[in-house]
Amino acid sequence: MVWLILILFILIALSFPISLAIGLSTVIAFVKSHLPLYMIAQRMFSGVNSYMLIAVPLFMFAGSLMDRGGLSKRIVRLAESMVGHLRGGLAISAILSSMLFAGVSGSAAADTAAIGSILIPSMKKQGYDKDFAASIVASGGSIGVIIPPSIPMIIYGFITSVSIGKLFVAGILPGILIGLSLSFVAYIFSKDSYKTRQNFDKKEFVEALKDSIWALGTPVIVIGGILGGIFTATESAACAVIYSLIVGVFIYREINLKGLYKAALNSVITSSIILFIIAVASVFSWYLSMNNVQEVLKEFLASFSQNRVILILLVNLFLLIMGTFVETTASLILFVPVVAPILNSAGLNPTTAGVMVVTNLAIGMLTPPLGICLIVSSSISKSKILSVSKAVFPFLLVMIANLFAIAFFEPLTTLLASF
Repeated sequence: MVWLILILFILIALSFPISLAIGLSTVIAFVKSHLPLYMIAQRMFSGVNSYMLIAVPLFMFAGSLMDRGGLSKRIVRLAESMVGHLRGGLAISAILSSMLFAGVSGSAAADTAAIGSILIPSMKKQGYDKDFAASIVASGGSIGVIIPPSIPMIIYGFITSVSIGKLFVAGILPGILIGLSLSFVAYIFSKDSYKTRQNFDKKEFVEALKDSIWALGTPVIVIGGILGGIFTATESAACAVIYSLIVGVFIYREINLKGLYKAALNSVITSSIILFIIAVASVFSWYLSMNNVQEVLKEFLASFSQNRVILILLVNLFLLIMGTFVETTASLILFVPVVAPILNSAGLNPTTAGVMVVTNLAIGMLTPPLGICLIVSSSISKSKILSVSKAVFPFLLVMIANLFAIAFFEPLTTLLASF
């Protein structure tokens, strides 16, 4: 089995797409084990044949409709009117906008692209260093998988049978805490000249709030529907699509047939990539489980200690390393079956464990070479990924500090779910 893992990481190191790297290594493993290749197609189909996973393309579509329909730019305007008078106002606006936009798309990459395309050019005009601007947007974008809805949480719930609704509720307070922490770092590292206005403008805030009130309705419907027990995660995704479409077409009137087509096309492409990774990774994971590799890895991690704190720290260290080299969706499919039982044996609440794992992988989105938020933001700012990686380091430290708070202070994730 060592050779199989070795082939996978060699292909990743050679810059093969993660889905292709997993797929090729799986085919080689099947051929070497004399297993019929038609089983790969069967396992791929069963890996994505789930009602829960319908929420993935729906949330992606809702996010695209928000972006095309002018909802995202209104959210950005509202955030800027609230904190633009502070030092680093645009930087804090980027994080606050990401927190608000996170309540719709469920995708960190979508959040980073939507907010970054609006705010990175504005920050550069304001005099922000382009690497610093890109690092802020990337950091804010990573919150997209923590504040509900969250596509990684949907996948985690799919794998572990933990309630997706509970995972969504459990992510609210940690997401807010991380957003506030990142905003504090942005404020500290910003210059006094990084202001868009001298004082808080009440009139501008009221106008921005009125203009964005319909845009803010989307996360209210999604989160409120789940909290109130009205919708399942998949149903809330469908409602988000319908609401975003109505607002974009009939209220803001910024979506035409061409815009609708492009939003649908973008959602289909992105969703198909995610679902294809899930499909091939589920085959790879099945093959590993058939050969007891995951059991061996569980025993290996557990052999270091039976101490609860050490076990949780080991799992976090393992995921932090893996998140650097393996794409988020693939990491969930490959490693959650390994770490979930360990966290369960350590007495960690299942929803807390889910939020902790997703937060851990959100940190991986900020680290090269596969940090998707880093890649998206650096391409928008036209910066080198290495330069943005250096600028994002303080934000990474804060994210890791919050990760430990989530892992060792369970009320942060269980308080809202208890109501």
